[in-house]
Amino acid sequence: MVVSEFIDESGAENALASKCVLIVDGNSKRSEELKLILEFIDYGDVQIIGYGEWKDSIKQGQSLDIIILGCTEEDESRTLQEAQALREHVSEDTPILSSCNREKKLPVSNALSKLIAGVIEYPVRYRQLHHTLHQADIHRRSTLEPGSGTQTLFRSLVGNSPGISMVRRLIEQVANSEANVLILGESGTGKEVVARNLHYNSKRRDKPFVPVNCGAIPPDLLESELFGHEKGAFTGAISARQGRFEMANGGTLFLDEIGDMPLAMQVKLLRVIQERVFERVGSNKSIKANVRIIAATHRDLDTEIAEGRFREDLYYRLNVFPIDMPPLRDRAEDIPILLNELITRMEREGRGSVRLTQAAVSALQQYNWLGNVRELANLIERLIIMFPNGVVDLRDLPEKFRKDIPLEALPVGENIVAETLASPEARQAADVEVPVRLPDSGINLKEHLLYLESSLIKQALDESNGVVAHAARKLNMRRTTLVEKMRKYGLQRAEKVS
Repeated sequence: MVVSEFIDESGAENALASKCVLIVDGNSKRSEELKLILEFIDYGDVQIIGYGEWKDSIKQGQSLDIIILGCTEEDESRTLQEAQALREHVSEDTPILSSCNREKKLPVSNALSKLIAGVIEYPVRYRQLHHTLHQADIHRRSTLEPGSGTQTLFRSLVGNSPGISMVRRLIEQVANSEANVLILGESGTGKEVVARNLHYNSKRRDKPFVPVNCGAIPPDLLESELFGHEKGAFTGAISARQGRFEMANGGTLFLDEIGDMPLAMQVKLLRVIQERVFERVGSNKSIKANVRIIAATHRDLDTEIAEGRFREDLYYRLNVFPIDMPPLRDRAEDIPILLNELITRMEREGRGSVRLTQAAVSALQQYNWLGNVRELANLIERLIIMFPNGVVDLRDLPEKFRKDIPLEALPVGENIVAETLASPEARQAADVEVPVRLPDSGINLKEHLLYLESSLIKQALDESNGVVAHAARKLNMRRTTLVEKMRKYGLQRAEKVS
């Protein structure tokens, strides 16, 4: 057993602490080892109890964060009976895992697999353990009542950075007014999310929210799309049709990419904003426009006005209350929170799940994100397809998200940093200092040093083909000291060693 191998690398993603864990097992050695590992990674309050003894400790229908049931490899029917009894006794949202020895592992029967959320194998490996614990979290969230509590802010507005905090304050200030709002920002920053928040938190929330992408509709059809048309108004108008202004009556009309609207349509839109009336194409009957207008664009409208592509008078009508959406690269500290929010949304939609190590999260925080939150959401969806319900490390990310990471930015414990630290001669020959940077979120120094020491010992053993004496020379330590440390970390000789 290698305790130091189980240092939790999930960083801001880590939500494992303070859980109530019950280990039900007749194998005391196995259960004590697992308890030690779970306590080492600060998973929660861990208790051990024997087969058949748990009924006195658990109330009928009680909810626990997790139950780990030790398998009796010689007689799976006993394990199945215990799992059935536990499943009937505890609440439905309590995940049950099974644990078994890897070398004695028997195929899990269909009956047992329906009762458990995952399997922990011995000897325990960090990645497999983290994956199984994540499966338990998915089980718990998927069986809890979804949607408890009303969300007043949507997914891409989470975060604590100054930029997104300012956006939330502006939304609170203007949401309940009737003022026109102009949302500015790069593509993918979440401008429509802001518009939906404004509508959701306004007096018009019970009425329609109608979005229109002004850049996606051909210019000759945009007037009909906005204002509607009468039958026979133009070729192909075989029946009368409502426009978006009528559909949004009493609610909010969101004009996305307003900077792409042709000048001729800008004149007509300006009249509607000023007079609050419009006519369908092919009709002279005026219809009252009872809508609140929210517009958005990724373009620099001052430049567009200067170059004659956007009307200045329309700009001032729309720009009563501007909101600037910050690009994702300017709020890298929000990325861990955004990742958690996006993954949770995928889980609720039944599209799968994934977890990222701290090294992977750190890499994503250094990426430039030209596609902003939309690009981040697409990456999460891709990772869920590639690593369903798995754990994604730095090496698992697509190359473009990690190719520009400087050496000193990698978290302590990465092989390349460990190798550099282990080779002062190489540093001297290269005449370069390689600093180790402290992550913004901080580190557990004791755990990182344990990880670093065990990693270097493993590397020395690998390079020495398992010969302890040769590895000890590489590490500049006595052979007996190395043997003691190998015993401490549970490291096994790869070959017959001298």
